[in-house]
Amino acid sequence: MDRRFNDSLMRIARQARGWSQTELSRQSGISQGYLSKLENGMIDPLDDVVDKLSASLSFPRTYFFEPDHISGLPVSVHSMYRKKASVGQRAQERLEAEINIRLMHIRRLLKAADFETELELPSFELEEFDMEAEQIASLLRRTWEVPSGPLKNLIGWMERAGIIIFQADFDGLAVDGVTVRQSGLPPCVFLNRGQPADRQRFTLAHELGHIIMHRLPSPSMEDEANAFASALLMPANDIKRALGKKVSIQKLAALKPVWRVSMNALLYRAKTVGAVTPNQAQYLWRQMSALGYRRAEPPELAFAPEEASVLSELLRIHIEDLGYSIADLCTSLHVHEADLRRIHSLPGRPGASHLRVIQ
Repeated sequence: MDRRFNDSLMRIARQARGWSQTELSRQSGISQGYLSKLENGMIDPLDDVVDKLSASLSFPRTYFFEPDHISGLPVSVHSMYRKKASVGQRAQERLEAEINIRLMHIRRLLKAADFETELELPSFELEEFDMEAEQIASLLRRTWEVPSGPLKNLIGWMERAGIIIFQADFDGLAVDGVTVRQSGLPPCVFLNRGQPADRQRFTLAHELGHIIMHRLPSPSMEDEANAFASALLMPANDIKRALGKKVSIQKLAALKPVWRVSMNALLYRAKTVGAVTPNQAQYLWRQMSALGYRRAEPPELAFAPEEASVLSELLRIHIEDLGYSIADLCTSLHVHEADLRRIHSLPGRPGASHLRVIQ
Protein backbone atom coordinates (compact mmCIF):
# COMPACT_ATOMS: atom_id res chain seq x y z
CA MET A 1 0.00 0.00 0.00
CA ASP A 2 1.41 3.39 -1.05
CA ARG A 3 0.18 5.41 1.95
CA ARG A 4 1.89 5.26 5.31
CA PHE A 5 0.22 3.90 8.41
CA ASN A 6 -1.49 6.78 10.25
CA ASP A 7 -0.68 6.36 13.95
CA SER A 8 -3.08 9.18 14.91
CA LEU A 9 -6.02 7.38 13.31
CA MET A 10 -5.08 4.21 15.16
CA ARG A 11 -5.33 6.12 18.45
CA ILE A 12 -8.67 7.63 17.41
CA ALA A 13 -10.04 4.17 16.57
CA ARG A 14 -8.97 2.87 19.99
CA GLN A 15 -10.53 5.86 21.75
CA ALA A 16 -13.74 5.47 19.75
CA ARG A 17 -14.11 2.01 21.30
CA GLY A 18 -13.40 3.42 24.76
CA TRP A 19 -10.31 1.27 25.21
CA SER A 20 -6.95 1.89 26.81
CA GLN A 21 -3.79 0.50 25.22
CA THR A 22 -3.95 -2.32 27.76
CA GLU A 23 -7.47 -3.24 26.67
CA LEU A 24 -6.54 -3.08 22.99
CA SER A 25 -3.56 -5.33 23.70
CA ARG A 26 -5.86 -7.87 25.35
CA GLN A 27 -8.39 -7.71 22.49
CA SER A 28 -5.85 -7.88 19.67
CA GLY A 29 -3.11 -10.07 21.09
CA ILE A 30 -0.53 -7.36 20.31
CA SER A 31 1.80 -6.40 23.15
CA GLN A 32 1.17 -3.03 24.79
CA GLY A 33 4.78 -2.03 24.19
CA TYR A 34 4.35 -2.61 20.45
CA LEU A 35 1.06 -0.66 20.46
CA SER A 36 2.70 2.23 22.29
CA LYS A 37 5.46 2.42 19.68
CA LEU A 38 2.84 2.32 16.90
CA GLU A 39 0.79 5.18 18.39
CA ASN A 40 3.96 7.25 18.84
CA GLY A 41 4.93 6.76 15.19
CA MET A 42 8.14 4.97 16.10
CA ILE A 43 7.56 1.90 13.92
CA ASP A 44 5.48 0.81 10.95
CA PRO A 45 3.27 -2.24 11.50
CA LEU A 46 3.56 -5.50 9.62
CA ASP A 47 0.56 -6.59 7.55
CA ASP A 48 -0.59 -9.14 10.11
CA VAL A 49 -0.57 -6.45 12.82
CA VAL A 50 -2.79 -4.20 10.70
CA ASP A 51 -5.14 -7.17 10.18
CA LYS A 52 -5.34 -7.70 13.94
CA LEU A 53 -6.00 -4.01 14.58
CA SER A 54 -8.67 -3.93 11.88
CA ALA A 55 -10.44 -6.99 13.30
CA SER A 56 -10.29 -6.00 16.96
CA LEU A 57 -11.21 -2.32 16.45
CA SER A 58 -13.80 -3.04 13.70
CA PHE A 59 -12.37 -0.53 11.24
CA PRO A 60 -11.49 -1.42 7.61
CA ARG A 61 -7.78 -1.78 6.83
CA THR A 62 -7.99 1.24 4.53
CA TYR A 63 -8.97 3.49 7.43
CA PHE A 64 -5.52 3.16 9.02
CA PHE A 65 -3.77 4.48 5.91
CA GLU A 66 -5.84 7.63 5.33
CA PRO A 67 -3.87 10.93 5.52
CA ASP A 68 -6.30 12.85 7.77
CA HIS A 69 -4.94 15.14 10.45
CA ILE A 70 -6.58 14.94 13.87
CA SER A 71 -8.14 17.88 15.72
CA GLY A 72 -7.91 18.12 19.47
CA LEU A 73 -10.88 19.23 21.56
CA PRO A 74 -11.46 22.99 21.71
CA VAL A 75 -10.39 24.79 24.86
CA SER A 76 -14.03 25.37 25.89
CA VAL A 77 -14.23 21.67 26.84
CA HIS A 78 -11.27 22.03 29.20
CA SER A 79 -12.18 22.25 32.88
CA MET A 80 -10.18 25.50 33.19
CA TYR A 81 -12.80 27.23 31.05
CA ARG A 82 -15.90 25.31 32.17
CA LYS A 83 -18.02 25.97 35.22
CA LYS A 84 -19.71 22.58 35.04
CA ALA A 85 -18.11 19.42 36.37
CA SER A 86 -15.00 18.68 34.38
CA VAL A 87 -15.06 16.02 31.68
CA GLY A 88 -12.98 12.97 32.63
CA GLN A 89 -9.96 11.95 30.56
CA ARG A 90 -11.55 8.79 29.13
CA ALA A 91 -14.71 10.71 28.24
CA GLN A 92 -12.65 13.44 26.55
CA GLU A 93 -10.88 10.79 24.49
CA ARG A 94 -14.19 9.27 23.36
CA LEU A 95 -15.53 12.71 22.46
CA GLU A 96 -12.38 13.57 20.52
CA ALA A 97 -12.63 10.31 18.61
CA GLU A 98 -16.30 10.72 17.73
CA ILE A 99 -15.73 14.27 16.51
CA ASN A 100 -12.75 13.37 14.36
CA ILE A 101 -14.49 10.40 12.76
CA ARG A 102 -17.44 12.62 11.84
CA LEU A 103 -15.07 15.26 10.45
CA MET A 104 -13.48 12.58 8.28
CA HIS A 105 -16.92 11.69 6.96
CA ILE A 106 -18.05 15.24 6.21
CA ARG A 107 -14.76 15.99 4.44
CA ARG A 108 -15.35 13.10 2.05
CA LEU A 109 -19.07 13.73 1.58
CA LEU A 110 -18.48 17.38 0.69
CA LYS A 111 -16.28 16.37 -2.25
CA ALA A 112 -19.46 15.58 -4.19
CA ALA A 113 -21.37 18.77 -3.40
CA ASP A 114 -20.80 22.48 -2.94
CA PHE A 115 -22.05 23.85 0.38
CA GLU A 116 -23.55 27.18 -0.60
CA THR A 117 -24.01 29.96 1.95
CA GLU A 118 -26.77 32.53 1.81
CA LEU A 119 -25.83 34.63 4.84
CA GLU A 120 -22.64 36.32 5.92
CA LEU A 121 -20.94 34.85 8.98
CA PRO A 122 -19.28 37.88 10.58
CA SER A 123 -16.45 37.87 13.08
CA PHE A 124 -16.26 40.31 15.99
CA GLU A 125 -13.63 40.70 18.67
CA LEU A 126 -15.29 42.14 21.75
CA GLU A 127 -12.27 44.24 22.72
CA GLU A 128 -11.54 45.34 19.15
CA PHE A 129 -15.05 46.64 18.60
CA ASP A 130 -15.45 47.84 22.18
CA MET A 131 -18.72 45.95 22.30
CA GLU A 132 -20.52 43.60 24.64
CA ALA A 133 -21.96 40.22 23.73
CA GLU A 134 -25.46 41.69 23.90
CA GLN A 135 -24.62 44.27 21.24
CA ILE A 136 -23.03 41.67 19.00
CA ALA A 137 -26.13 39.47 19.22
CA SER A 138 -28.28 42.43 18.20
CA LEU A 139 -25.93 43.28 15.35
CA LEU A 140 -26.01 39.69 14.09
CA ARG A 141 -29.81 39.67 14.05
CA ARG A 142 -29.75 42.87 11.99
CA THR A 143 -27.04 41.47 9.67
CA TRP A 144 -29.10 38.35 9.03
CA GLU A 145 -32.35 40.38 8.91
CA VAL A 146 -33.96 38.20 11.57
CA PRO A 147 -37.53 39.40 12.29
CA SER A 148 -38.19 40.81 15.74
CA GLY A 149 -39.53 38.45 18.37
CA PRO A 150 -38.74 34.74 18.81
CA LEU A 151 -35.97 33.39 16.58
CA LYS A 152 -37.55 30.46 14.78
CA ASN A 153 -35.47 27.56 13.43
CA LEU A 154 -32.04 28.59 14.68
CA ILE A 155 -30.46 25.60 12.95
CA GLY A 156 -31.83 26.85 9.63
CA TRP A 157 -30.27 30.29 10.11
CA MET A 158 -26.91 28.77 11.08
CA GLU A 159 -26.89 26.39 8.10
CA ARG A 160 -27.70 29.25 5.75
CA ALA A 161 -24.58 30.98 7.12
CA GLY A 162 -22.44 27.96 6.24
CA ILE A 163 -22.28 26.18 9.60
CA ILE A 164 -22.60 22.38 9.61
CA ILE A 165 -24.41 20.91 12.60
CA PHE A 166 -23.95 17.35 13.79
CA GLN A 167 -26.58 15.96 16.15
CA ALA A 168 -25.10 13.11 18.16
CA ASP A 169 -25.66 11.21 21.38
CA PHE A 170 -22.84 12.06 23.77
CA ASP A 171 -23.85 9.37 26.24
CA GLY A 172 -22.48 9.99 29.71
CA LEU A 173 -20.56 13.11 28.66
CA ALA A 174 -21.13 16.38 30.53
CA VAL A 175 -20.93 18.33 27.27
CA ASP A 176 -23.88 20.03 25.56
CA GLY A 177 -22.09 21.20 22.45
CA VAL A 178 -18.67 21.59 20.85
CA THR A 179 -17.50 23.74 17.95
CA VAL A 180 -14.57 22.68 15.77
CA ARG A 181 -12.97 24.82 13.09
CA GLN A 182 -10.68 22.80 10.85
CA SER A 183 -8.85 23.99 7.74
CA GLY A 184 -10.77 23.21 4.57
CA LEU A 185 -14.11 22.71 6.35
CA PRO A 186 -16.94 25.05 7.34
CA PRO A 187 -17.39 25.64 11.09
CA CYS A 188 -18.80 22.43 12.59
CA VAL A 189 -21.00 22.35 15.69
CA PHE A 190 -21.51 19.04 17.49
CA LEU A 191 -24.75 19.08 19.47
CA ASN A 192 -25.74 16.64 22.19
CA ARG A 193 -29.20 15.57 21.04
CA GLY A 194 -29.80 13.83 24.36
CA GLN A 195 -30.63 17.20 25.91
CA PRO A 196 -34.13 18.78 25.89
CA ALA A 197 -34.99 20.91 22.84
CA ASP A 198 -34.84 24.20 24.75
CA ARG A 199 -31.36 23.40 26.02
CA GLN A 200 -30.25 22.34 22.55
CA ARG A 201 -31.32 25.73 21.15
CA PHE A 202 -29.49 27.63 23.87
CA THR A 203 -26.41 25.48 23.27
CA LEU A 204 -26.55 26.22 19.53
CA ALA A 205 -26.77 29.96 20.21
CA HIS A 206 -23.90 29.64 22.71
CA GLU A 207 -21.70 27.88 20.15
CA LEU A 208 -22.61 30.47 17.51
CA GLY A 209 -21.37 33.09 19.96
CA HIS A 210 -18.02 31.30 20.16
CA ILE A 211 -17.80 31.15 16.36
CA ILE A 212 -18.28 34.86 15.76
CA MET A 213 -16.70 36.30 18.93
CA HIS A 214 -13.82 34.09 20.01
CA ARG A 215 -10.74 33.50 17.92
CA LEU A 216 -8.64 33.08 21.06
CA PRO A 217 -9.72 31.53 24.39
CA SER A 218 -10.18 33.55 27.55
CA PRO A 219 -11.45 32.87 31.09
CA SER A 220 -14.58 34.93 30.33
CA MET A 221 -15.47 33.26 27.04
CA GLU A 222 -18.18 30.97 28.46
CA ASP A 223 -19.98 33.83 30.23
CA GLU A 224 -19.74 35.91 27.05
CA ALA A 225 -21.18 33.08 24.93
CA ASN A 226 -24.03 32.64 27.41
CA ALA A 227 -24.79 36.37 27.31
CA PHE A 228 -24.74 36.28 23.52
CA ALA A 229 -27.09 33.27 23.41
CA SER A 230 -29.55 34.87 25.80
CA ALA A 231 -29.62 38.13 23.84
CA LEU A 232 -29.86 36.38 20.47
CA LEU A 233 -32.82 34.23 21.51
CA MET A 234 -34.50 36.88 23.67
CA PRO A 235 -33.75 40.45 22.47
CA ALA A 236 -34.15 42.89 25.34
CA ASN A 237 -36.97 45.08 24.02
CA ASP A 238 -38.94 42.17 22.57
CA ILE A 239 -38.76 39.99 25.65
CA LYS A 240 -39.61 42.88 27.99
CA ARG A 241 -42.81 43.47 26.06
CA ALA A 242 -43.63 39.76 26.16
CA LEU A 243 -42.99 39.49 29.90
CA GLY A 244 -45.24 42.46 30.64
CA LYS A 245 -45.57 44.20 33.98
CA LYS A 246 -46.04 41.12 36.13
CA VAL A 247 -43.80 38.09 35.76
CA SER A 248 -45.13 34.88 37.28
CA ILE A 249 -44.48 31.15 37.00
CA GLN A 250 -47.59 30.93 34.84
CA LYS A 251 -46.27 33.67 32.54
CA LEU A 252 -42.93 31.90 32.17
CA ALA A 253 -44.71 28.64 31.36
CA ALA A 254 -46.85 30.35 28.73
CA LEU A 255 -43.85 31.99 27.08
CA LYS A 256 -41.65 28.89 26.93
CA PRO A 257 -43.21 27.25 23.82
CA VAL A 258 -43.45 30.65 22.10
CA TRP A 259 -39.83 31.72 22.60
CA ARG A 260 -38.58 28.11 22.60
CA VAL A 261 -36.29 28.60 25.56
CA SER A 262 -36.50 27.18 29.07
CA MET A 263 -38.45 28.80 31.90
CA ASN A 264 -35.14 29.12 33.73
CA ALA A 265 -33.60 31.00 30.79
CA LEU A 266 -36.65 33.27 30.61
CA LEU A 267 -36.42 34.13 34.29
CA TYR A 268 -32.69 34.78 34.08
CA ARG A 269 -33.29 37.05 31.08
CA ALA A 270 -36.15 38.82 32.89
CA LYS A 271 -33.71 39.78 35.62
CA THR A 272 -31.04 40.85 33.11
CA VAL A 273 -33.36 43.21 31.23
CA GLY A 274 -34.92 44.61 34.39
CA ALA A 275 -38.36 43.05 33.96
CA VAL A 276 -38.10 41.82 37.57
CA THR A 277 -36.18 43.14 40.54
CA PRO A 278 -33.51 40.97 42.20
CA ASN A 279 -35.92 40.28 45.08
CA GLN A 280 -38.72 39.29 42.70
CA ALA A 281 -36.34 37.05 40.80
CA GLN A 282 -35.23 35.38 44.03
CA TYR A 283 -38.85 34.76 45.00
CA LEU A 284 -39.57 33.18 41.59
CA TRP A 285 -36.43 31.04 41.82
CA ARG A 286 -37.66 29.70 45.15
CA GLN A 287 -41.04 28.91 43.61
CA MET A 288 -39.35 27.14 40.71
CA SER A 289 -37.25 25.10 43.13
CA ALA A 290 -40.26 24.13 45.24
CA LEU A 291 -42.07 22.91 42.11
CA GLY A 292 -39.00 20.98 40.95
CA TYR A 293 -38.69 23.15 37.82
CA ARG A 294 -35.00 23.92 38.40
CA ARG A 295 -34.26 20.26 37.69
CA ALA A 296 -36.98 19.36 35.18
CA GLU A 297 -39.59 21.66 33.70
CA PRO A 298 -43.17 20.46 33.07
CA PRO A 299 -43.11 17.82 30.30
CA GLU A 300 -46.31 19.20 28.78
CA LEU A 301 -44.33 22.34 27.85
CA ALA A 302 -41.72 20.39 25.88
CA PHE A 303 -41.45 20.97 22.15
CA ALA A 304 -39.78 19.06 19.32
CA PRO A 305 -36.09 19.72 18.75
CA GLU A 306 -34.91 21.38 15.57
CA GLU A 307 -33.35 19.09 12.97
CA ALA A 308 -30.20 19.72 10.96
CA SER A 309 -30.44 19.11 7.21
CA VAL A 310 -27.00 19.43 5.60
CA LEU A 311 -25.51 16.07 6.59
CA SER A 312 -28.78 14.30 5.89
CA GLU A 313 -28.98 15.93 2.46
CA LEU A 314 -25.37 14.98 1.66
CA LEU A 315 -26.17 11.35 2.35
CA ARG A 316 -29.33 11.59 0.24
CA ILE A 317 -27.34 13.07 -2.66
CA HIS A 318 -24.88 10.18 -2.56
CA ILE A 319 -27.56 7.49 -2.36
CA GLU A 320 -30.27 8.89 -4.63
CA ASP A 321 -28.47 11.24 -7.03
CA LEU A 322 -25.04 9.63 -7.30
CA GLY A 323 -26.20 6.01 -6.98
CA TYR A 324 -24.10 5.02 -3.97
CA SER A 325 -25.05 1.79 -2.23
CA ILE A 326 -24.55 1.32 1.51
CA ALA A 327 -21.43 -0.69 0.69
CA ASP A 328 -20.16 2.17 -1.50
CA LEU A 329 -20.67 4.64 1.34
CA CYS A 330 -18.80 2.37 3.73
CA THR A 331 -15.91 2.15 1.28
CA SER A 332 -15.84 5.90 0.72
CA LEU A 333 -15.98 6.75 4.44
CA HIS A 334 -13.67 3.89 5.56
CA VAL A 335 -16.17 2.52 8.04
CA HIS A 336 -18.09 -0.70 8.59
CA GLU A 337 -21.86 -0.70 8.10
CA ALA A 338 -22.65 -1.00 11.81
CA ASP A 339 -20.78 2.25 12.54
CA LEU A 340 -22.23 3.94 9.46
CA ARG A 341 -25.76 3.28 10.71
CA ARG A 342 -24.86 4.22 14.29
CA ILE A 343 -23.44 7.58 13.23
CA HIS A 344 -25.80 8.54 10.41
CA SER A 345 -29.51 8.41 9.66
CA LEU A 346 -30.01 6.83 6.25
CA PRO A 347 -30.94 7.76 3.59
CA GLY A 348 -31.63 11.30 4.88
CA ARG A 349 -34.34 13.82 4.14
CA PRO A 350 -34.62 15.63 0.79
CA GLY A 351 -35.26 19.31 0.45
CA ALA A 352 -32.21 21.14 1.81
CA SER A 353 -31.28 24.13 -0.34
CA HIS A 354 -27.68 24.62 0.83
CA LEU A 355 -26.05 22.02 -1.43
CA ARG A 356 -25.31 21.74 -5.12
CA VAL A 357 -24.00 18.53 -6.69
CA ILE A 358 -20.57 18.97 -8.28
CA GLN A 359 -20.75 17.82 -11.90
